[in-house]
Amino acid sequence: MAAFDVSVIGELNLDLILYGLPQELVLEREHLAKELSITLGSSSAIFAHNFALLGNKVGFSSCIGSDPFGEICLKRLGESGVDISRVRRLQGKTTGLSVILPQRKQRYILTYPGIMYEMTDRELDLSYVYGAKHLHVSSYFLQKALRPQLIEIYRKAKEAGLTTSLDTNDDPEDRWSSEISLLLKYVDILLPNEREACKLAGTTDMEKAIETLSQKVPILVVKRGSQGAVARAGKEKYAGFPPMVDAVDPVGAGDSFDAGFIHQFIRGAKVEDCLKFGNIAGALSVTKAGGTEAFRDAVHREAFLRKNSMPLSPMGRSTPGASR
Repeated sequence: MAAFDVSVIGELNLDLILYGLPQELVLEREHLAKELSITLGSSSAIFAHNFALLGNKVGFSSCIGSDPFGEICLKRLGESGVDISRVRRLQGKTTGLSVILPQRKQRYILTYPGIMYEMTDRELDLSYVYGAKHLHVSSYFLQKALRPQLIEIYRKAKEAGLTTSLDTNDDPEDRWSSEISLLLKYVDILLPNEREACKLAGTTDMEKAIETLSQKVPILVVKRGSQGAVARAGKEKYAGFPPMVDAVDPVGAGDSFDAGFIHQFIRGAKVEDCLKFGNIAGALSVTKAGGTEAFRDAVHREAFLRKNSMPLSPMGRSTPGASR
């Protein structure tokens, strides 16, 4: 029996989000924000946190520095039920931080990578990582030191019987190295957004990107924000749309979508049902500020899932696979 539903390898940092800034930011001017949110950030941690609060067992492998930011991250992640026993504290190192400046439908994202650029497989307990049903990695391009080792990590995960998924997120250097093709041989589910899909495929045409990437992985899912998501599994194509909500903050919506999709996938659901629940989870995320706050609020989370056809178990946690 697997110890965890999902093992997550990735970065762990806070998000500092400034809301209500002027539309034009001018050098040397002091701009005032109307609101501030300091919340658990990083794609890997948001995914793990929200996946756990959907009723799953999660093992998290990462590093933090010897600073207060790292301790806050660890506390927030642990409160969700994620196992944090394999998060390493590295003395003299600094935990990463992202500053997010929302601008209408888009945003500036300023990230100090910190320890996330330095983590290697030396900090990982691979027997722990492989003690799960599924392996997920986010922010591929931010795992700078670990990136060359991920091919072997994924290959061994497949040998150990795990299914796998990858959400590359953005490449800050905008290089989109072709080396990722070697990793995709061992990826079951690839979860980019539209821009990332086009960059990975080396095209500006979405349909061509889908055609190219779907030949590299068994399941391709392309996230389209408020327009939902499309999936391709072999020659089969699927499309799904999120429920209508009053969107407060899009931060973490893609990671929450991943959590919803994989929540169903590991239970053997059909692709269209995985897509449906991915959209529900992504929509839930945007109803509160920050990538985890809508999931942390148990009453809000459960009411939203109930309203959108996700029945709850008697213990008050979402029933696995119930949205099929």
